[in-house]
Amino acid sequence: MTTQLRFDRGHTDDLAGFIAASPSPYHAVASAAERLEKAGFRQVAETDAWTGETGGRYVVRGGAIVAWYVPEHARPETPFRIVGAHTDSPNLRVKPLPDSGAYGWRQVAVEIYGGPLLNSWLDRDLGLSGRIVLRDGTTRLVAVDRPLLRVPQLAIHLDRAIGEKGLQLDRQRHTQPIWALGAVDEGALIRFVAEEAGVEARSIVGWDLMTHDVQPPAYLGRDQEFLAAARLDNQLSVHAGTAALAVAAGSPDLPYIPVLAAFDHEENGSEADTGAGGPLLGAILERSVHARGGSYDDRARAFAGTICVSADTGHAVHPNYPERHDPTHRPMPNRGPILKVNVNQRYATDGVGRGVFTAACDRAGVPVQAFVSNNAMPCGTTIGPITAARHGITTVDVGVPILSMHSARELCGADDPYLLARALTAFLEG
Repeated sequence: MTTQLRFDRGHTDDLAGFIAASPSPYHAVASAAERLEKAGFRQVAETDAWTGETGGRYVVRGGAIVAWYVPEHARPETPFRIVGAHTDSPNLRVKPLPDSGAYGWRQVAVEIYGGPLLNSWLDRDLGLSGRIVLRDGTTRLVAVDRPLLRVPQLAIHLDRAIGEKGLQLDRQRHTQPIWALGAVDEGALIRFVAEEAGVEARSIVGWDLMTHDVQPPAYLGRDQEFLAAARLDNQLSVHAGTAALAVAAGSPDLPYIPVLAAFDHEENGSEADTGAGGPLLGAILERSVHARGGSYDDRARAFAGTICVSADTGHAVHPNYPERHDPTHRPMPNRGPILKVNVNQRYATDGVGRGVFTAACDRAGVPVQAFVSNNAMPCGTTIGPITAARHGITTVDVGVPILSMHSARELCGADDPYLLARALTAFLEG
């Protein structure tokens, strides 16, 4: 039986705190690193020489974090057990020339990131978060976590056709938030950000800034059986993977090297130096093998025995749109994680991976559900197929079923984050 994780909704409470503290991928990485530090992990730089010493290590690169724990008896050819996830979520991101406006309104020029449900971003109180890059080359996190911006919807009195045609948004003209009154003032937004960060505006030479919903996570429902929050896709899995790795690192006689790989830029294809399509994970795993005195053959043996669980949120059956789901596969909240299957490899799960994850759920005492898409509906994808193809390792796609995926605010079962964390812990412990 796997190591027990304490649960009296404490895990979900901690997830709510993780999400509230992580309005951007960079903050999510910082939140994960903080938890790993408390579990005894230590950060290492990619530019340093690595040793084969045992214990927990992690690497941070922008909005991505890769962490691993080397047991005392690990050999160069010891396989890895990987939990993969992603830190980014669809949102509105600040353009290089951010100051715009018209007719006495000051606005922020934003670019749409990923595939958000744009209507869910209308008439919400939005904050501003991300990172700034200073002239000396250092970066600093920024989080204005209070109502600052708003994308105002047009009143129905001025758009009577909405009743017939539905809401139609122009992605350029209708998504620019307001934040002040007055004539356009070039440099105003960055001066504001500099003041919030406690630096001089002239010291800021670059930024990766984005909007976020400032409404905090909350339990919902008659018996508070749901959790409503921003960025459940996919900070829920990042948090679960971090918790699982911290627990697994304290387990004796680990037969594998447990790994957490939380990537950025999944929502726009993973083709980035911090994405699953980049070299980050492979380079770290190879360096870990070589640091323990391993050869190319040891690396090949380690990878051949490695298994990755790609943990991302999935679709719960929607009660208002049941026809959009497969008629025999209809995942429900609070009934455990889902195994995602797509024979066209939009998900990487095969029979072997399914068996490994099901066995982990059995050891953890966690129920598991199956998910496939309706044949008439296009299927999304994850980091799973990318990881499997790039590194040649067995990969299985899993996750927690949610509603309102890619909305500014999503919904899951309040028990499911803990159930996923238990299953991932059992998987990492082997």
